[in-house]
Amino acid sequence: MAASLRFSGLKTPPTYSFPKQTTSLQCHSASPTLLSFAAFRPSNSSILRNISLRRCCESRVFRVCCQGGNVDVIQRNEFEAASSGEAENQLTCVMKFGGSSVASAERMREVADLILSFPNERPVIVLSAMGKTTNKLLLAGEKAVSCGVTNVDAIEELNFIKDLHHRTADELGVERSIVDGHLEVLEQLLKGIAMMKELTLRTKDYLVSFGECMSTRIFAAYLNKIGVKARQYDAFEIGFITTDDFTNADILEATYPAVAKRLNDDWISDPAIPIVTGFLGKGWRSSAITTLGRGGSDLTATTIGKALGLREIQVWKDVDGVLTCDPNIYQHAEPVPYLTFEEAAELAYFGAQVLHPQSMRPAREGDIPVRVKNSYNPNAPGTLITRNRDMSKAVLTSIVLKRNVTMLDIVSTRMLGQFGFLAKVFSIFEDLGISVDVVATSEVSTSLTLDPSKLWSRELIQQASELDHVIEELEKIAVVNLLQHRSIISLIGNVQRSSLILEKAFHVLRTNGVNVQMISQGASKVNISLIVHDTEAEQCVRALHSTFFESDLPELDQ
Repeated sequence: MAASLRFSGLKTPPTYSFPKQTTSLQCHSASPTLLSFAAFRPSNSSILRNISLRRCCESRVFRVCCQGGNVDVIQRNEFEAASSGEAENQLTCVMKFGGSSVASAERMREVADLILSFPNERPVIVLSAMGKTTNKLLLAGEKAVSCGVTNVDAIEELNFIKDLHHRTADELGVERSIVDGHLEVLEQLLKGIAMMKELTLRTKDYLVSFGECMSTRIFAAYLNKIGVKARQYDAFEIGFITTDDFTNADILEATYPAVAKRLNDDWISDPAIPIVTGFLGKGWRSSAITTLGRGGSDLTATTIGKALGLREIQVWKDVDGVLTCDPNIYQHAEPVPYLTFEEAAELAYFGAQVLHPQSMRPAREGDIPVRVKNSYNPNAPGTLITRNRDMSKAVLTSIVLKRNVTMLDIVSTRMLGQFGFLAKVFSIFEDLGISVDVVATSEVSTSLTLDPSKLWSRELIQQASELDHVIEELEKIAVVNLLQHRSIISLIGNVQRSSLILEKAFHVLRTNGVNVQMISQGASKVNISLIVHDTEAEQCVRALHSTFFESDLPELDQ
């Protein structure tokens, strides 16, 4: 015989009786106001002693005690001390810090103080390389190709990197030996590049990995020096398994259980703050070091958050959260307090530099909030990114500008009533490895823009021969018009209010004498893209920001 127990809005700890044969409980539901349990006959005669139910999202914890058929339900404050030991066995959040946040010994001290200012958190720390180290490493590699083996030790960027990391270690009072081994291997790698006279994508990934490997070792050593137990991890050694697409690898599903097991097991057996390298992984076929593309440390952080099922992912930047536009274009840009995952992904893809374009996927899949904060101004509220937010009064969230875009007009009467034409067009871009941003199509023409980078490596399409090849292939099936020096202005917001957004936007553009050369809304619920000439783009952003964020808009229908 099964019995059930239901309780709502607990005020006093009642006692409930179950039939003598009942020795187990199962939770049927866990809504914020109602919990439901049912008791079942066990397969043996053992007696259930204690069951703990944790509601992390509601910060409510209950204990159910069964002794000889009596069940006691006790509120959290009556057994908080008893459950504290269990809570200590759980990591709570991810804190990711970018290169500018750890650019010097002084900044590392400030980051350490910031972490310690949250005494109730048990964070996983993800770090980027120090300052401009990644760029310096790439420049050193390019110089090594042509400088000759005997001249490698004179490469300016190599000496800059050595001096930066030695000076930082000295100022923090930690041993230089923490990074000396990596610096020696780095110099040998550059000599190998000089000897081979080539810098492959695989070697590039290995080369830039030294930045994160050294910054995390210095920071972990500093935390241990000041009495905070920390443990350094290379992401490629703890389960970050990726494709073998060097400089732009994708994280594979096998990563999540592997990372969770390693970090959880280490924390339970010997608690220490994990300090993890951002940006890096290991190719599943090659077992070589891979990178996740520029800004990939954000993706490292959200992957760890999903793997461990943490409460929150914090991305610490050098701005007060996600802004209404680029502050370098318009100084009156304001922080956006709330975003959805979908809005954040569109912002990142179309040019906002605050987040990595792919970083929202793990957070969205794990339904884990992402908070963007300013490490230089930690008291600022920042931006909270969640699955849903109140859009009832929202119009425009942010304006994003993507410059140096190439636009193609493809016209062919073969499109009329035919199938497979667009497949032929896009297969050409696939073969050349070129990403398409925005598309608009009619019965006989297609207009599209090309990403100014190849994939996510930000390697600019600079060779005229490459674009010539695109046009040559397309001209076999259509008439092609190439338009360069264009910009995409993306209006991110509530596209259910698209009529109001377009009315205001086109009024602003007409007033400023700007001709929109292409518009795309498509299926996206959050983005309208306008293509204008590069020379008009910043003027448009400033005028649009003034209209949408600094003047009164008409009341919206509820």
